[in-house]
Amino acid sequence: MNFKDTKIAFSYKSNLEIKKSFYLFRLLSMGSLSKIGRKVLRLMIYLNFPVNYLIKKTIYPQFCAGTDFTETKKTAIKLNTYNLSSVLDYSTEAHSNEEEFEQSFEQCLKVMEESKTLAISDFIVFKPTSMGSIKLFEKISRNGYVSSEDTDEWNKIKERFKLIFDAAKAKQMKVLVDAEESWIQKAIDDLVFESMLIYNRDYTLIYNTIQAYRSDRLDYLKQIHQKFNGSRVKIGVKLVRGAYMQKENKRARELNYKSPICKNKFLTDESFNNSLKYIFKNINDFCLFIGSHNEKSNLLAVKLMQREKMENSTDKVWFSQLYGMSDNISFSLAKKGYNVAKLIPFGPVKEVIPYLMRRIEENTSISEQTNRELSLIRKEIIRRKKVNLN
Repeated sequence: MNFKDTKIAFSYKSNLEIKKSFYLFRLLSMGSLSKIGRKVLRLMIYLNFPVNYLIKKTIYPQFCAGTDFTETKKTAIKLNTYNLSSVLDYSTEAHSNEEEFEQSFEQCLKVMEESKTLAISDFIVFKPTSMGSIKLFEKISRNGYVSSEDTDEWNKIKERFKLIFDAAKAKQMKVLVDAEESWIQKAIDDLVFESMLIYNRDYTLIYNTIQAYRSDRLDYLKQIHQKFNGSRVKIGVKLVRGAYMQKENKRARELNYKSPICKNKFLTDESFNNSLKYIFKNINDFCLFIGSHNEKSNLLAVKLMQREKMENSTDKVWFSQLYGMSDNISFSLAKKGYNVAKLIPFGPVKEVIPYLMRRIEENTSISEQTNRELSLIRKEIIRRKKVNLN
């Protein structure tokens, strides 16, 4: 595998789009200046300044494909011509009432219907907290049971999950259930794996997300495998590093408990790669969706597939990267015939700001990621200039 061929990586981007990406990642790489900019942006958002236009013209087009499905499907159809699937993610977060939960639920069903009709994806994704109260997930995770006063609200959440799974089964699609913060994750895990017992018999319909930056997740993965061992159920796993590191560590400090996050990047990488190895060692019991921007981890997965004598196109393994990031990995794998899906967030600017802020934080805190993106984009700009001169 060669992840350095920028002609392949950026084949779908125009010269103008390439230049815009370059300037954005250049800004994100500017250390203290970028940090000041993020603080100013957060303050403006907090004070309700009209920042939508600014965001729509800068950060938004790099990491989101559109404000609605009509805009977004154009990107998905375009990517499909390069042998890339798309997982459309209506990335609104932090809902707090039944009306918002119901809107997210309806949007999820709509995206599923449209994705199937256009044949742009076999997957749908949703955040559990877009379907129900964060406080209730936290309460059940902490107590380990559902109190009588919470039964009705919890049943509504379970019903939304069930209806999404039922719709996916009717359409022969698959569902990725996103991970959340550690203090609300247990209730989600229990609900999702309970659903796997029902739905993952004919094929792997449900994939639960495991965040490898949590130091306990490899042990948890092994426990789940042992629990399902001997059954006809296939365990669907979406394996990622994690998205809430700063929030997790901050809460642990404030409440004076040991952070569940690995102490450093080396241990996180080790946790991720060891989880990969464990799954491939027991691949007959798993289906895997690999969400990673790490070149070494993707290469490791390719080698493990070769060791297990798996076809590149096997439906048991999917690779995925976020829209606007790591195109060198996505397009290179797709060109070799591996299953690759770009996770494509979309939604109204104001409602996807939490998602966009995480992408900014990720690209500024992990200098390796930003510098790699910047280096590849610069290389492609130079290559295109040479081609035009010739």
